[in-house]
Amino acid sequence: MTAARPLTLPEIETLARTAHEGQTDKAGRPYAEHLAAVAEGVRLRGGSSEQQAAAWLHDAIEDEALSLTWLDSAALPQSVKDMVLAVTKRPGEPVEEYTARILATPGALLVKEADLAHNADPARLAVLDGPTRDRLSAKYAYVRSLLGLTAP
Repeated sequence: MTAARPLTLPEIETLARTAHEGQTDKAGRPYAEHLAAVAEGVRLRGGSSEQQAAAWLHDAIEDEALSLTWLDSAALPQSVKDMVLAVTKRPGEPVEEYTARILATPGALLVKEADLAHNADPARLAVLDGPTRDRLSAKYAYVRSLLGLTAP
């Protein structure tokens, strides 16, 4: 049996946009805007095409837009699958374990850095109510500190 041709970056983008279709972020914006911003953040930080692919898919499993079974059988390099799994927060998982997994997975830190940068964007946070904005800002700062990242 011949291995399937790996998905291209444009195919992964289309797949991610389709998988998250109809989903919105906390501000009510189409979720694909966040995925595009994270992928672009990875690219601007010098990330590889594999890291950009992981950026497009970084929330797909956590948000149940795609399944673990799909990821396991997808025509993706193992490194992309590893990064996606690394940045996927598991229910009830302590944030310290989550961040340790990210740090232990080659390439995943850059994906999470771009994700946090977009999540903590002041313009994005400004549309949220005060308590939500404060809670998320503190959460993102703590995760950045665990990952050894400076403030955005």
